[in-house]
Amino acid sequence: VQLQAFGGGLVQAGGSLNLSCAVSGIIFSMHGMGWYRQAPGNQRELVARAFTDGTTTHANFVKGRFTISRDNAKNMGYLQMSSLKPEDTAVYYCNAHWRQRHYWGQGTLVTVSS
Repeated sequence: VQLQAFGGGLVQAGGSLNLSCAVSGIIFSMHGMGWYRQAPGNQRELVARAFTDGTTTHANFVKGRFTISRDNAKNMGYLQMSSLKPEDTAVYYCNAHWRQRHYWGQGTLVTVSS
């Protein structure tokens, strides 16, 4: 199983970035997926989730700014990020899960400068 997150980089506050997650080795359509992030010195936190039925949830701190989506036909997950803030700086990880089984990608660094 492989999850490869990419699309991170350096952006100024107020800017936008789009993250992608390529998934292989599982039947992606049967798995929920999520984006998490971890800033230095902080615990990993949930950013957004996209469920197998098409519903999505977003953490309050990104609502209205970030949008999670998925394309099961392409085995891809996405996170569109806009109005970025310096506090959004973190390594972003994609996750796929089915029941108690979780799979993680290697993470992609997002740095937002003020």
